[in-house]
Amino acid sequence: MSYKGHGGKEIVENVLEKEKAKEAIQGLTQIPVRRQIAHECISLSYGFFTPLQGFMGYNDVDAVCKDMTLEDGTVWSIPIVFDMSDDEIKKYDIKEGDTVLFTYMDAPLAMFEIEEIYEYDKKFMAEKVYGTTEEKHPGVKRTYEYADKFLAGKVTLVNEPKFNEPYASFWKTPKQHFEAFKEKGWEHVVAHQTRNVPHTGHEWLMKYAWFAANEDLTVDTLKTGVLVNCIIGEKRKGDYIDEAILLAQNMLRVAGYFREDVHMVTFTLWDMRYAGPREAVFHAALRANLGCTHHMYGRDHAGVGDYYGTYDAHYLLKSVKDKLSIKPVFILENWYCPVCAEVTSSAFCAHTKEKQKFSGTLIRSIIIDGVKPTRLVLRPEVFDTVMECAEKYGFGSPFVTDKYLTDRQPIFTLEPMDVGKA
Repeated sequence: MSYKGHGGKEIVENVLEKEKAKEAIQGLTQIPVRRQIAHECISLSYGFFTPLQGFMGYNDVDAVCKDMTLEDGTVWSIPIVFDMSDDEIKKYDIKEGDTVLFTYMDAPLAMFEIEEIYEYDKKFMAEKVYGTTEEKHPGVKRTYEYADKFLAGKVTLVNEPKFNEPYASFWKTPKQHFEAFKEKGWEHVVAHQTRNVPHTGHEWLMKYAWFAANEDLTVDTLKTGVLVNCIIGEKRKGDYIDEAILLAQNMLRVAGYFREDVHMVTFTLWDMRYAGPREAVFHAALRANLGCTHHMYGRDHAGVGDYYGTYDAHYLLKSVKDKLSIKPVFILENWYCPVCAEVTSSAFCAHTKEKQKFSGTLIRSIIIDGVKPTRLVLRPEVFDTVMECAEKYGFGSPFVTDKYLTDRQPIFTLEPMDVGKA
């Protein structure tokens, strides 16, 4: 079966079978990597970042920063890079042409074929990708923290992660997404990007987008589905814990707010860059690689603070939509209107003085209070799920705490492997 993703490129998995991996890694120099790089190695190897098969070289990074494309012209909006200090390069005696072994959690993870070692202006990168050089922007801060050099080359997974529950129930590779959609008979799939538990405003967005993606298909055939693809990655204090995000999103279907045959929840390992419009384009590429045909975009998609206009992501996506392998579905701001007695949006409701916005702060305060809110704001089953996750996974809190950051259960484990001597 052909699996074609972003840019019409074939999804390629670079994953070695266990026995071949054991032989291939013998004697390789071992380099431990941080969580972000480990997650990106997994995503690269399974094809989430197609057409990329490894960390970017200078020409690709330069083209992404300046023109929002790869060197070959494929639309791409965020650099995927591996950084290393001069001292580390010297310590491990690394040079172009070497193959090294990335390790994570004291176990082998992936082979890295080093094709290029280069420098790039980090301030220029930040300005082009994030539209600002202010360090208080989390993406800019991340960029400034990169080390002296960048290393480019192909990544091959040698040790497939074993996901723990509840993550295992929601993990699918890109090819497995394609296969699941085919099994369900979905001809159109609209992606919902999220890093939150769902309130009824989110539910309304997904249902509106389902109708938009349904296009010429008839309702009785139900060949259109909603993929809720949660972002699991870097956590900051006050974020929702990952387990609550996954299980609360899934509860919308379990509790019947979506039919079984029109809704699915999965996740992608990715640290949000909060790049606003540019990250919206990245999400289009990512979800095309999962087999989605449509992607919904609401207000201030992937934004942070007041760095981006409310619909800047819409405008940028419109400028490149003919070069994407997925169709954007643009949705205006929504709210609950007590006059209409329903969740509605600025496209329809004229009761602007009475509107009640879905404030993240309000939802969080409701959850913190522990008093079940009206079902018009948060479905009771979702609320109960969030509270259960707090007790089971969050050490009493549905939000990330210091204890969660240090003692949370791991998302996945890696089997130990004998690597011989370098």
